[in-house]
Amino acid sequence: MEKKRVIGLTGQTGAGKTTVSGFAGELGCAVVDADKMAHEALAPGSDCLKRLAEIFGHDIIEKDGSCRRSVLAQRAFSDKKSTALLNSITHPWIIEKSGQYIRRKLENNDIVIFDAPLLFESGGDRLCGTVIAVTAPENIRIERIMQRDGISEKAARLRMGAQHDEEYYTSRADYVIDGSASLDEIKRKTTAIISEIQNCAALT
Repeated sequence: MEKKRVIGLTGQTGAGKTTVSGFAGELGCAVVDADKMAHEALAPGSDCLKRLAEIFGHDIIEKDGSCRRSVLAQRAFSDKKSTALLNSITHPWIIEKSGQYIRRKLENNDIVIFDAPLLFESGGDRLCGTVIAVTAPENIRIERIMQRDGISEKAARLRMGAQHDEEYYTSRADYVIDGSASLDEIKRKTTAIISEIQNCAALT
């Protein structure tokens, strides 16, 4: 796989990652969404769901084969050990499936964006030649999360608290985009980064 043509996109929740991936799509980039892969991991009949059932109880699967997500979440997030066990099963599956999608997308696209909130935690960055981190101030992210998900400020802060701080992402990324900037500025920065990567890929 030509990693130089794969851009990892990550950042804290509410930072503006979706906006950046949207602009990238407008520029002709294919987008592979790790969150969609995560949903596939829990789809009826998936090997990942079967493995999770062996660990967390077969009653996490309904009679129709669908996942009882609330039951799985209650057990998997009950303590750090259980959460780590969940991640050890789901992350490799998601990365493998994402890699398959990326390879297919590369056949017809110059650049593929791998949109993954847990890019570094899951090891998904090894699929990428470049990483973009999207950041935004805490107050802006809180407002966005509340509006996006229809939740309280307390719930929004809990979600934010479960993630790493901004430095975790910026120190590992090749590029940083300020998600609190104007849409024109975000589009300009996104365009410049993708153009630079396209040029570099063409030269190698």
